[in-house]
Amino acid sequence: MDLPIDHFRLLGVSPSTDAQGVLRTLQLRLDRLPHGGFTAETLQARAELLRASADVLSDADRRAAYEAELTSLTDAGTSLVPALDITSSRQLGGLLLLLEGGQPFEAFELACRCLQQPQSPTLGSGREADLTLLAGLACLAAARELEEQRRFEAAARTLQQGLQLLQRLGKRPDLRETMHGQLERLTPYRVLDLLSRDLVASSERREGLALLEQLVQRRGGLEGDDDPHFPSEDFQSFFHQIRCFLTVQEQVDLFSRWADEGSDAADFLATIALTASGFAQRKPERIAEARDRLLRSGREGIDPLLANLHLLLGEADTARSCFDRGASQELREWVTAKSADPLGQLCAYCSDWLVRDVLPGYRDLEAEPDLVAYFSDRDVVTYVEREDLRRGRAYLSASPALEGLATPSLTAFDDFTFPGPLTPSSLDAGGRGSIVPGTDPAAQADSEEEDDEEIVPGWSWPHRNWLVAGGVALALLLAAAWLVRPKQPAPTPATAPPPPTATQGPSGTPPSPPPPVDDGLAIAPLTVANPDGAQIRALLANWLAVKTAVLAGKPLPGDLNRIAREGPMALLARERRSDAALGQTQLLEVRITDLSFAERSPRRIVAEVRLRYSDRRLDAAGKVVERTAPMELRNGYVFGRDGDSWRLAATRSLN
Repeated sequence: MDLPIDHFRLLGVSPSTDAQGVLRTLQLRLDRLPHGGFTAETLQARAELLRASADVLSDADRRAAYEAELTSLTDAGTSLVPALDITSSRQLGGLLLLLEGGQPFEAFELACRCLQQPQSPTLGSGREADLTLLAGLACLAAARELEEQRRFEAAARTLQQGLQLLQRLGKRPDLRETMHGQLERLTPYRVLDLLSRDLVASSERREGLALLEQLVQRRGGLEGDDDPHFPSEDFQSFFHQIRCFLTVQEQVDLFSRWADEGSDAADFLATIALTASGFAQRKPERIAEARDRLLRSGREGIDPLLANLHLLLGEADTARSCFDRGASQELREWVTAKSADPLGQLCAYCSDWLVRDVLPGYRDLEAEPDLVAYFSDRDVVTYVEREDLRRGRAYLSASPALEGLATPSLTAFDDFTFPGPLTPSSLDAGGRGSIVPGTDPAAQADSEEEDDEEIVPGWSWPHRNWLVAGGVALALLLAAAWLVRPKQPAPTPATAPPPPTATQGPSGTPPSPPPPVDDGLAIAPLTVANPDGAQIRALLANWLAVKTAVLAGKPLPGDLNRIAREGPMALLARERRSDAALGQTQLLEVRITDLSFAERSPRRIVAEVRLRYSDRRLDAAGKVVERTAPMELRNGYVFGRDGDSWRLAATRSLN
């Protein structure tokens, strides 16, 4: 047998060790016996091989010749590795030394080969017992080494192979039990390993989903605590991590199936996943399914969430009723600070809910909480109109003054500033609407935007027949446009985010972040009306510097909303909360190398940016647990002008 090891590693000495050091190490190795289960023949073979290596390395001439052979092998530049030729009588001793020399993979592979036909030993012999013990110990050592390298699935495969071998031989029940326990302990890490792979790795992802289901079943469901090796607190942290590796459809399928088995937490998560899918993919039918599921749940405190779902379905009156019925005083104060208008308040709350609790946490979903874009979508408009007809909602026919007017594009309201307060009567089925006769609606909107104080008397909602989007959908569209493009600066940090509005299960969405705290980080808002590349670059650098500081452990600056909207701020707060739950921090190194404009208008700028990026993740003791090597990133950054200031609105990877 060729043993893939050299004399130095077999004996456990460095190439610089002198002859006296070699002899001292030999004696120590002979005195320090390995696992006590090996037979005397195997231990004798081990001792003979140790002495043979010591003889070579303690003799000056033989050592010089051997070192020359090793040097020539290295200089040849081939894939050959040093090896020792040992006789069959010393095979077991050699495999044992290979394991002791830190090569458990090779020891396990060779031991398995020796246990296979036609060279398998006689059943019940001492050689078979030693080979079985050696294979089990090498398997466990190899799995531990792979686990330390964070190659969890490879570690599990090795354990499964060893377990099958020992089960086939019917030997070493103690080692089999140890392997089985280590396999169970690896299950969460295997799930993370498999589900974090690319979406094209479909077979691996299917296996990861199957393991996840086994893990949940072993616990007795999401709310269960039947797994003594995986306490509830650890499971919740793991589950929050695993969700971001699942696609939205995988979450819908998983949570719906677990909900059917009686899990209330899964039922709530299925509702959230259906909402995210429906909003991002412009499928209101899925939001309707989420609404029906939430209604069937019988959960307390769901009225504000139902208000959001009704709003997204174009049912503004019902949404307002739900909100008025179930909103807490704290939530009412929050929406009042956002808008004086009832419909604007609903839009503010819904947008915040989408940012914080609905849209984050999916592998394949990148969507902005843009109610304007949502209600501009043709499929959403069609759904709202179809539901209007099905429910028998009546609208007055167009007045003669409106006949013959061209139907305006919904994008005409992209920069529209709402001219006056909305009232619930604006959405009444029989509400009378009017505009200034003979005036183009888009032009009227533009003139009102130029002068907020000049409000046309008698202005109210246009007639349904005049609009492709329908009265309800357009009302929501205009309210959303007014909400996301305010004429005044954003509210001060004293306006806290809305509190949680529904009882959440142990695996539900995380709570809203606490109000930001001022920590002295410099915030430099950009107030130039038409900024150039250098000024946008400085604004982005300011945001990246704050993000780096926050992920390193500092609190969010109190005035961060001067350079960023709520969406990016909420995502940053969520990421920091997730790290804090694990007792970790991140040290980012980010440098902007290039910036160009992909789109710009008086109210919106899209920049394509190249970054030099690396990071290190540290545990509570400051030890590096994960590292990302320096790389080039290409991201898109969207900036919007709110009042006098430009603020970061969204980020997207362009790699």
